[in-house]
Amino acid sequence: MSAATVSYSRRVRELLAGSLSSVEAGESQDVESLVTELVSCLNFLSENVASNASCEQDNDATSNASDDDEHVNDAALNASYDEQENDVIQVLDEISKFLSSPQMDQDVIDALSFELPKVISKLAGLSSRCLEFVEEIVDRFVEACNPRDMLSVLCEALDAARVSLSLSSSSTPLLHGLSKVFISVRRRHYEQLRVAVPVVLNVLKDMSLEPNMQVEGLFDKALGIAVSIKDVALKLEKEEGTKVRCLLGLYVMQITAVLSVSIKDKVASGVPLVMQLKPLLTFCGLTHIGLITGNDAERLLTTVSKADDDDDDFLNSFNDIKLGASLLFIWARISPEVADLANDLNELQSNPVKRWLAYGMLKYILASGDLLWEFKRHTVEVLLDIVRGVTPSQCNEQIDCSQYTTSIYAALQAVTLVIMYAPDADLRKKTFEALKRIISDIPVPQRFDVLKALVTNSQSSTMRGILLDQVKNNMSTSSLQATDCDAHVTELVELVLKPPHGGPPLFPDQSDEVLAALNLYRFALLNVLRGKETSRGGSSGFLSKKTLERDYKGWLLPLRSIVSGSIAENQRQKDHDQESSLEILCILNRIESLLYWCIELVEERLKSS
Repeated sequence: MSAATVSYSRRVRELLAGSLSSVEAGESQDVESLVTELVSCLNFLSENVASNASCEQDNDATSNASDDDEHVNDAALNASYDEQENDVIQVLDEISKFLSSPQMDQDVIDALSFELPKVISKLAGLSSRCLEFVEEIVDRFVEACNPRDMLSVLCEALDAARVSLSLSSSSTPLLHGLSKVFISVRRRHYEQLRVAVPVVLNVLKDMSLEPNMQVEGLFDKALGIAVSIKDVALKLEKEEGTKVRCLLGLYVMQITAVLSVSIKDKVASGVPLVMQLKPLLTFCGLTHIGLITGNDAERLLTTVSKADDDDDDFLNSFNDIKLGASLLFIWARISPEVADLANDLNELQSNPVKRWLAYGMLKYILASGDLLWEFKRHTVEVLLDIVRGVTPSQCNEQIDCSQYTTSIYAALQAVTLVIMYAPDADLRKKTFEALKRIISDIPVPQRFDVLKALVTNSQSSTMRGILLDQVKNNMSTSSLQATDCDAHVTELVELVLKPPHGGPPLFPDQSDEVLAALNLYRFALLNVLRGKETSRGGSSGFLSKKTLERDYKGWLLPLRSIVSGSIAENQRQKDHDQESSLEILCILNRIESLLYWCIELVEERLKSS
């Protein structure tokens, strides 16, 4: 046994014995000072452990020694590690024996319980044996002390552990103890859980960000807490039982999001874990159609927020429940073992309102920058399943879609992100098909407004071009022709050809959107000139002389000069970078051809007006 071991373990034994003697002598102040000294001693030990671990990592990173020297160094490090582990085990053993002593006084246990869990949890990561000792000590406190006091102590310790070097190891005994405390609480169960669950979720989220985090270990910790909350709910009736079930449902959604984001390799590896959540979903009354429409999340939030209107921290701890709810649906898509979605998909296909709600939920997956692309691939496939067989004629124009427009718009924005950044052509192709079908699923009165907002707020020239093409394609349908969208075409075209921030469009950077804008303008002109809007009069609105002259002089003629100049400049640069210049020239020539066609149509109309 090393001198350090004797020193630490003997000092801890002396302090513990002194605290018991002080209580027996009625000297409470001495107890407080002895406990404070004991905490200082344990903190010093944990700091040494952390310092040595850091030094070993630095040595591993910078070692340039020969094989023989490296072998000697490894042997020395192993010996040092074994010695340090022995120090910690001896100290923890002293504490465990003291707390298990039949002569133990409750006042001493109470005094130690407020301080020791936080400091000894720092030692749990040294080895599996140390972890066992720390769990035994925490469990002893949970068994012997007031559950409400221990809930506060363990929550405080968990909060402190978030800054430790090994959160996963430090939090394990604390979470294990907390799961037991939940069941031991005798009254005001919901209020106690409402305090503890946000702390647990913050710790789990921090753990998921650790570089060497094991998904299975993270899930086991999260599931242990969930099962404990379920056991609490089983004991309760009426309103409090309902609120605990709702809290559990929100917790399951949140940990599903954390778990899914934590998976960095193969998505299929998470299927066995998610399957363990099935009984909890049933217990909380959650259904996959309720999850994908967001109705379950809203119902649970409404129930728990009635008493928590002023507690923003509590509600903010569930900021990923909609992501989690939509992921629970996608997990069922990934594996039929999780759930059979056939009836749910049929219901979404036949119910426009539920489809629109589903678009709004799935956007959380598509817009996430933390999930594997495989999740987004499955999400796009679900979108295609939802809209399969749905035609624009099926959109019930009598249903007011205005309250869902903002959510659908946000979903389409997320879809455009996938189109732009997807790593392979197949996913981009499928996502583009989903984009078209979702747009056609929007009732005509709101469709052009959504398209206009998408074009206006897009920062990508290529995506603006794609969206402007969708405006044109939707104008081709008889239903959209019946609206006054032509009257707004100039606004969209001018947004591209005469940008609000000033200056002309830049070539070749904005070539895609300029080409699409001119194509849209030409299409709208031909629509009107062919008499498809005679009901609004031929000389007003889009075809009025004032509007045409503004378009002609304001940006058609200036654009002609800019395009001609760009073509001439690229002709001169062709000798220096032939391949690039030829590609740009091809695009500019297409723009010039389309631009002249638009100019001719406007000039003809001006002559006849």
